[in-house]
Amino acid sequence: MRVRKAVITAAGYGTRFLPVTRSQPKEMLPLVNKPLIQYAVEEAINSGIEQVIMVTAMGKRAIEDYFDRSFELEYFLERKGQAVLLKQMQELSALVDICYVRQKEQLGLGNAIFTARDIVGNEPFAVILPDDIIDSVVPCLKSMVNVYERYGAGVLAVEKVSSEDTRKYGIIEPARVGRRVNRILSLVEKPEPARAPSRLAIVGRYVLNPEILDAIRATKPGKGGEIQLTDALEILLDRQKLYAFTLEGTRYDTGTPLGWLKANMAMGLKSQEYGPELRKYLQKLL
Repeated sequence: MRVRKAVITAAGYGTRFLPVTRSQPKEMLPLVNKPLIQYAVEEAINSGIEQVIMVTAMGKRAIEDYFDRSFELEYFLERKGQAVLLKQMQELSALVDICYVRQKEQLGLGNAIFTARDIVGNEPFAVILPDDIIDSVVPCLKSMVNVYERYGAGVLAVEKVSSEDTRKYGIIEPARVGRRVNRILSLVEKPEPARAPSRLAIVGRYVLNPEILDAIRATKPGKGGEIQLTDALEILLDRQKLYAFTLEGTRYDTGTPLGWLKANMAMGLKSQEYGPELRKYLQKLL
């Protein structure tokens, strides 16, 4: 069955960005000239996704407004003769079919995905965590969908990390089956370097069969009462195969202020519009 739907999770409090996230969703922070959430939506579209299911929470109304149509703004731009901007705004509101569900309590990534179960239905779906911006020639999710179609089983994006960083991620025990593709033999959540089965860390892209929803339902809450997706994946691994795709390109973790700043510098330098002047400015500072 083809992967047509993607769940994008945007329900967190954004505490690492306080105080700015008191009044603005973290997902609406700009990365060069677009909000973080738009990169996730565009990756979904460029990977063949037809419907985006956005999991939001209280205080995230700005995300819904951003992808909605603004007749007043369009009328203003039309009167001002700003045809290019007008076209961009119209295209933005017509990007893809987006629907919204609310996670009423922040009870973990597993719970956020489970909130979308009625819309996901009984078909495979993708999950995108918008904190992870992956800059690659071929969209990471598109490559993962291709792996899913080849093997018919769930696919997790992984990235090789340093030994010291294994304690920050879920780590897989891999068995190589192809270029950049491993079968997952086991999962370990945030192991110490000495206990890590590899240095391949799970990052924010997934393609999952609908059985993951039953596994989430069977997952017991962990620390802080949260239902973790990694725990559900361990349950699922006892019932069916899972694969890992080692991402190509560069991943930026924009979930912290420093990571967000680094991403803006790197993506800004790549920009044809801003790169040359930004490079001159940084050289002047240094």
